[in-house]
This record gives sequence, C-alpha cells and structure tokens, in this order.
Amino acid sequence: MPGAIIDTVALASDLIRCPSVTPAEGGALGVLERALTPLGFQCRRMPFESAESPRVDNLFAVRGSGNGRHFCFAGHTDVVPPGNEADWRQDPFAPTIADGQLWGRGAADMKGAIACFAAAASRFLACQDGNFVGRISLLITGDEEGPSVNGTRRMLETLAAEGERFDACVVGEPTNPERIGEMIKIGRRGSLTGHLTVRGVQGHTAYPHHADNPVHRLIRMLERAIAQPLDKGSAHFEPSTFQISTVDVGNPATNVIPATARAVFNIRFNDCHTSASLERHLRTLFDEEGANYELGLSCSGESFLTPPGELSAMLTDAVRTVTGIEPELSTTGGTSDARFIRNYCAVAEFGMTGRTMHKVDERVALADLDLLSRVYEALLDRFFAPGAARC
Repeated sequence: MPGAIIDTVALASDLIRCPSVTPAEGGALGVLERALTPLGFQCRRMPFESAESPRVDNLFAVRGSGNGRHFCFAGHTDVVPPGNEADWRQDPFAPTIADGQLWGRGAADMKGAIACFAAAASRFLACQDGNFVGRISLLITGDEEGPSVNGTRRMLETLAAEGERFDACVVGEPTNPERIGEMIKIGRRGSLTGHLTVRGVQGHTAYPHHADNPVHRLIRMLERAIAQPLDKGSAHFEPSTFQISTVDVGNPATNVIPATARAVFNIRFNDCHTSASLERHLRTLFDEEGANYELGLSCSGESFLTPPGELSAMLTDAVRTVTGIEPELSTTGGTSDARFIRNYCAVAEFGMTGRTMHKVDERVALADLDLLSRVYEALLDRFFAPGAARC
C-alpha cells in the first residue's frame, strides 16, 4: 500500500475551493475521499434526508479492521454563507496564501482541521510500516452549520445499529481563543430556546380598564425569569445564562393596547439543569402572573461533560509536547456535534483558533495548520502506541 503523505495546506486549499454552504456538498467529500483512499481508508457516503430537512451528504472513512481500538476524528465540511463577497479580500472560495496565512471560507471552521486530521493520519500510518493494529476513522458531516438533522446524529445511529463501536473521538471545532494549544473542550452547555406568547384583550390606551395589556404581563413574566441567577456554576461549567433575544408586538398604533405580545429567549445551561427541569422552573414562574400564555420550548442539545480521564490526558500531553502550552479544559461556547457523539464514546474538541470563524476574510496561519496536524499525530501515537519509539 502506498505510504502517501498528505500535504496539509494543499488539502485544506482543495477543501476551501468547494462551495459547500449547508446543505450543499460542493465537492468537498469527493476531495477528501481522493485524499484518504490511497492511505487504505474505506470511504462510504452516508446521505440522509427527512421531511423537515433537505438531503445531506456525509462521509464515513475508516482504516483498519478487527477488534483493535478505534479512534475517530469528527468534523464538518459544510460552511456558513460568505455574506457580501465584495467585502472579502478575495473570492471566499478561491483559497489564497498571503501574509503567512491561508484565506478562505472554512479555513478555521473547519476545513483546516479536517486537512489536519488526514495529514496526521497519513504520517502516523507511514510510521507504522504496515504494522498498524486498530482502527482510525473520519466521521464527516455536511449538516453541522445547519439544522443538524441529517448529519452526525443519523450517521451515528446507523453505524451503531450496524455494530460499529468507537473508543474515543476528537472533534476539530476551533476551540482555541488566540493560540493553538490554549483550550480543549471537554463538554458543552445545553441550549434551550423559548417562544413565549401572552394573550390579552385589545383596547384603547385611554381606557385601560376595558382591556388587558399583554405587554405588561409579558414584561413581568420575563422579569421573574431574569430576577435571580439560574445557578452559580458547577465544577466544570460557568453559571447558566438567560438571554432575551427579541420582544415583538407588531402594533403600529400608539393609542391601541395590543391583543398579543411575544418574546423569544435562549438559555445556555450547565449540568445543574436539564431541559425538562428548566421547563418546570419556567412554567412555575410564568404561572405566577396568571396570564393567558403559551410557551414553546426547543432544546438543540443537553449539557454534557466528558469527565477528565484517559482521552483528555492524552490530548493534553500531545498539546503540551507539540506547543509547549498547558491547555485549559473548558466547557465554554455554543453547541457542537460533540453533543451527539458523547452518547457513543468519550469525546473532546480541539481545533484551530476561532478569531475569524464565520467572519469575512476567514483565515488560518500556515504555522497553525502545521501545529494542529502534529498535535493530532501525537495524539494517535499516544492512543495506539503509548511509549513506542517514533519512526
């Protein structure tokens, strides 16, 4: 089997060149298949579609067989829209190397990390000289930046039903604030979005006793929700937060008490709560107002934690060895597909710096691509052959 070594920058550039805005695949999975197949990876497309979400192409690529340990790299090739392309220094899907950086949509989030997955695996396998025992896989979705309905979750469900098992997984989300090595994510807060509608009685503002102002009731209900902190945080999490996103009445008249008022809020919650316990808490608070209200809640993911253990220790050691930085084990930020993976194996997140993700002129330093790929390679060394001499 050819001992091909993948060029990280070249592969990242090829991936960026693909206009894979969710849910479009844009050719990115084909690029990755062509890079991995010469390394002996078996590549399988896993498309899914559903009534509430369009068809999404996904890729599961695995190298090795048998009962050895199975390590998975997980990520997404889909990207957010570039916005006004005239605001970009160059075409967002024409990768450019300038000022020691690789520019283009997805460079940080997270095509750069996917290239680092592949490059690290190629170097690790080359060092094994055909003696590799175990399994390395890449679980790549095209539905992370979108509704996350037909991506990682359905891939994992299907693979589990087929008997596939994982021992550990690293997700390549951009976890580092400023420098590669600063932060490993070992959990994430949950996210609960609420749609609160309060119904009153429309009337004239000069005769409020003939009306029931839903805006006043809505304000008092929201005040109850924000008057006291939800918690003080926990061992690995910051305090939960309640943020009001919007309040809408849609009333163009200044002398009319409206019939309906609405608000949308979002709670980012730690492991002191579940979405169910928060719903009970909110309904108890809102019921105190005695209003005619409707509350719709949707949870995109519960809070979760992979307690510090073997995976975080190996990843920390790899980061420290390659970068000289002692990483923080953190649970900050939004949600990621790790919320699905945590049901199947230990999972941690480590990737690029996040300074330019989702921004105009997204970019990563070429030096950071090299560092990240070497961290991933060092992690594979520790996972499969701890203490073994390097080639």
